[in-house]
Amino acid sequence: MRGQQRVVIGVDSSTQATKAVVVDAETGRIRGQGRAPHTVTGSDGARESDPEAWWSALGEAVAAGLKEAGADPSDVAGIAVAGQQHGLVVLNAAGRPLRDALLWNDTRSAPQAAALTAALGGPEAWLARTGSEPVASMTATKWQWLREHEPATAEAAAAVRLPHDFLTERLAGTAVTDPGDASGTLWYATTTGAYDPELLDLVGMEARLLPEVAPTGATRVGSLTPAAADALGLPVGIAVAAGTGDNMAAAVGLGLGGAGLLDHPVVSLGTSGTVFAASRTRPAAPGIAGFAAADGTYLPLGCTLNCTLAVDKVAALLGLDREDAEPGGAAVLLPYLDGERTPDLPHASGLLTGVRHDTTPRQLLGAAYEGAAFTVLRALDELLRACGLDPAAPEVRDRPLRLTGGGAQGRVWRDTVRRLSGRPVIVPHHTELVALGAAALAAGAATGADPVGIAAGWDTGEGEPLPALPRDRAAWDRIEGVLDRAAPTLLS
Repeated sequence: MRGQQRVVIGVDSSTQATKAVVVDAETGRIRGQGRAPHTVTGSDGARESDPEAWWSALGEAVAAGLKEAGADPSDVAGIAVAGQQHGLVVLNAAGRPLRDALLWNDTRSAPQAAALTAALGGPEAWLARTGSEPVASMTATKWQWLREHEPATAEAAAAVRLPHDFLTERLAGTAVTDPGDASGTLWYATTTGAYDPELLDLVGMEARLLPEVAPTGATRVGSLTPAAADALGLPVGIAVAAGTGDNMAAAVGLGLGGAGLLDHPVVSLGTSGTVFAASRTRPAAPGIAGFAAADGTYLPLGCTLNCTLAVDKVAALLGLDREDAEPGGAAVLLPYLDGERTPDLPHASGLLTGVRHDTTPRQLLGAAYEGAAFTVLRALDELLRACGLDPAAPEVRDRPLRLTGGGAQGRVWRDTVRRLSGRPVIVPHHTELVALGAAALAAGAATGADPVGIAAGWDTGEGEPLPALPRDRAAWDRIEGVLDRAAPTLLS
């Protein structure tokens, strides 16, 4: 690519916004970036967005990124999309949405998740096939909800897509997904690397409605169509990668995978809290999503619904700045304001206990941080076990956590994670890791090189090292005791 087309575009289409980065394909330097917001609607467990708005936002973000980069469109070699996982997009024969997409954090399909779990013979049967148990976030449960509550829409569907599939198809005109995002649907088996006919039959899904699964997220699945080129102001024929889910792209952006780091844990603090690691071990553990990665390895992942937004809500209720917090003392606050995914408590609400006369507002806010961080870190221990590792072993315990997401930039978040985990932390210098991972997929599509190797060469996972703090075992035990006693009675 040297001396010719020198930039690639990585797109992060998340719950709240689309971000696009224009990246130097040789060095990984971000030359420009753009952003356009999304609208999420719904209440009482419903969370929906118009997929057409994602496409409009993609165009706005790409245009802004190219403008900031000062790049000539003819310099662009490839483009890839990383999208929010699990969302259900149903299309008519013309490729237009029949309704707004049901998003990953829409919890209305909790009853369908329970019914599907039982229909196959219990959680173990699902883990053996897909690596994951049915929970309300997963796509198949949303499809079941749609079939039961809006049967006419389900019957009219000519195509079913994930959010990133929808956008990739708009770019390349090709109905395609990748193993990483497909593994979050519950109709894709990580044992075979393909859609599972029995599971498709179980949820009433016809294989003809689904996109083809490309070998990796960096596979070139087509070229930018004339219509897409016109919409984005780019030349026809640019390489389009299969793309992947946002968590898989973040792993690529951090250089995690077969050509990079394996079994190195990541804690991402955003709207949701996630923990993941690239591994060669196929995960099949309760409470952990046993995803495939974008590069052919696996990406076991734990996800909580309540993280930075929940803590910010508590700060707003208390009239405090988000950084104006101190350790919670005797107070325990489980900020499960949107239900919870891990642990699986879809109908939960927030729970506060242990308040004394001397409890301060700053301690209540600190307790919200602790409750959210504890929930994420307990999922981390389960994730490490799913990778065949002992979380308490010194060689595992001393391996630094890579702390990412918006919360990683906050002092209290950093200190809380370090205090509750007792682990060293690395905060990567780059904050747009999903978009950078997508850019590496785009570079892989344009060159045929391994995307994890590309990102590792860009050093996108390097960052500020923070030493371990003494572990606050008393706080950990206090929060764990409250959660174990309150679930499920007080949290259902």
